[in-house]
Amino acid sequence: MIGRNVITKVASELGFDLVGVVRARALVDEHKRFNEWLLEGNNSTLGYLERNVEKRFDASLLVEGSRSVIVCAVSYLSEYGKEVNNASQTKIASYALNRDYHLSVREMLEKLAQRLKEYYPELRYRAFVDSAPLAEKSYARLAGLGWIGRQSLLVNPTFGSMMHLGELVVDVEFDEYDTPLEGVGCGSCRRCVEACPNGAILENRTIDTRRCISCRTIEREEEGSEVPLHGWIFGCDICQTVCPFNQHAPLHRNPQFDPCVTPDMLSAERFATMTEEEFNALVGTTPMLRAGFERIRKNALKG
Repeated sequence: MIGRNVITKVASELGFDLVGVVRARALVDEHKRFNEWLLEGNNSTLGYLERNVEKRFDASLLVEGSRSVIVCAVSYLSEYGKEVNNASQTKIASYALNRDYHLSVREMLEKLAQRLKEYYPELRYRAFVDSAPLAEKSYARLAGLGWIGRQSLLVNPTFGSMMHLGELVVDVEFDEYDTPLEGVGCGSCRRCVEACPNGAILENRTIDTRRCISCRTIEREEEGSEVPLHGWIFGCDICQTVCPFNQHAPLHRNPQFDPCVTPDMLSAERFATMTEEEFNALVGTTPMLRAGFERIRKNALKG
């Protein structure tokens, strides 16, 4: 058994802003709601969401003998996330201006696991950063890191929603487990719903990916679908930028999430003459490499 206070201390030393621990158990209600969302076709071209659904909502199925889920969060909020880029700039989700969070957060999780092994040498674990079917926002909510906002993202009263999540599913128990936050939430605020230009935010705090700008600039395009991108070429920050919790949140403190590229470096004018080699050299360490040169260039030249 590991002390809950150990996790708090080590996670903070490694640069995480939040950490919580919950038991590795099945999330029955969340599983049901997700199935209903799938049946309505809201996942559109995100076919991978239909696979391994049982594992997604039961961490114990992902790691043999697992007992606990350690959920970590780190802010990436920068000046680019405080306000939507003006009309003269190419619009890029602020997280995509940084080194790929899959790499940064996984490295932090691996260091966390190795530190925990100092206290429990027999520890077995798996680290997840969008790398397996795991309902990370649901486990994060249960671990007290925040609540699910109207825009479907985890919102924390201090750090807002511009956070990356990462999890360690481990085979040990803790002397204390966390519980969901109480007394906070979105209240009657609907700024994110009203600000989404395509009406992609549904009333049940989920997203219709057929209309979501972020999905439509990154994921596989739907045949015959022409969704307005409103100037965004990779991702979209609108629903997060208008959130009062993000407007009042502190900028990120972990230097790993400092922007390494700026929107003006990827203007439509520059894309008109840019080569794929130049593009790769510029964004090679960011999540934008996932979408690729041709896809982002096409989005940029749409205007």
